[in-house]
Amino acid sequence: MAPSIPTGLQLTPLDPSFRENPYPILAVLREHDPIHRDDVMNQFVFTRHDDIQAILRNRNLLSDPRKGNPGTFAREILGGADEEPSMLLMDDPDHRRLRDLVKRSFTPRAVEKWRARVREVAERVIGQIEPGEFDVIEAIAGPIPTVVIAEMLGIDPGMHERFKQWSDASIAVAFSPVKDPADLVKAEAAREALDTFFRGEIESRRSQGGSDLISDLVAAKSDGDHLTEAEIVATCDLLLLAGNLTTTDLIGNGIKALLDSPAEAEKLRTQPGLMKNAVEEVLRYDSPVAASGRIAHEDMEFEGVKIAKGETLSVVLSAANRDPAVYPDPDRFDIEREDTHHQSFGGGRHICLGAHLARLEAQETFATLLARFPSLKFGARGHEHASSPGFRGLKELWVQADR
Repeated sequence: MAPSIPTGLQLTPLDPSFRENPYPILAVLREHDPIHRDDVMNQFVFTRHDDIQAILRNRNLLSDPRKGNPGTFAREILGGADEEPSMLLMDDPDHRRLRDLVKRSFTPRAVEKWRARVREVAERVIGQIEPGEFDVIEAIAGPIPTVVIAEMLGIDPGMHERFKQWSDASIAVAFSPVKDPADLVKAEAAREALDTFFRGEIESRRSQGGSDLISDLVAAKSDGDHLTEAEIVATCDLLLLAGNLTTTDLIGNGIKALLDSPAEAEKLRTQPGLMKNAVEEVLRYDSPVAASGRIAHEDMEFEGVKIAKGETLSVVLSAANRDPAVYPDPDRFDIEREDTHHQSFGGGRHICLGAHLARLEAQETFATLLARFPSLKFGARGHEHASSPGFRGLKELWVQADR
């Protein structure tokens, strides 16, 4: 007898079972209905690795929610009030133009220059933690990415708590199909505060210059083109909101995976050369970005399933990363896994610009934490996963740290 097929909110962290452990639920979908018509959210949900890879690499598919059919997931949940989308959801030629102007600041070579500073931030933040029980998210995974981005943007790190509040308020409603009215009010206030703040910073850089990321964005040129003030603000917003949240989740998910597998944690502590591979395995094993999507640019047929123009194609990245057709023993966390390729940063022309920075922050954070607290273990207060649809992360992760 075939199992019942999960759908709608059952496929989001708003459902308690999915929030705690989505992988068995996604496995049912991948095995029995890999191209699932979700009539509740009005979307097609893809869970097989090769299908998802093909969608992400298809340059004809669209990303702009305004091009989705009325009533579809992309149009109703991601589209806002038909407002201009961020670079994350733009289509060419606008996407290509903006990405060309921004990408030089996020190449591996450009990001690697920040490694020593990221290490200093990690050592300072983790060095302030006293032995005992503490929440990894509040003490480490939240502050480190926020301070790093603040310093890269050339902003006083003393503002990191305010940035975190603005970021959390905006993310609470950005991708959620169920929006609390009080959260909407907080999100709008946070967006206005960020807009005003960044416009002031941009004006300062134009008059005084600088060597930070905002200065780079102000000075960025490509074929005589440059970024407008609104585009610089939108790029900074994207860094703070999407970048902070996903890197916090990457760090938190990675620490939990290491605590769940103490032999792997010890292996990593004694063999630091495994660090880069370990971070890739964390990204595969428990991706901070759980899902992405595209919009059908025309009537199409995918593996025998007919999809109309304007329909939403939701791709579950975390399901692709654990597809047993691609990964041997996919539910095992193995920092020496030979094939750690993953879909966690998306793919195609929308592959994540901040991927190299996220990797670097995770590498330096894990190395610093393992060095300071080699016998780290789960705390008595346990953990709680967050409920942000489209993302996978922890709201709390309590650990016990002894000297």
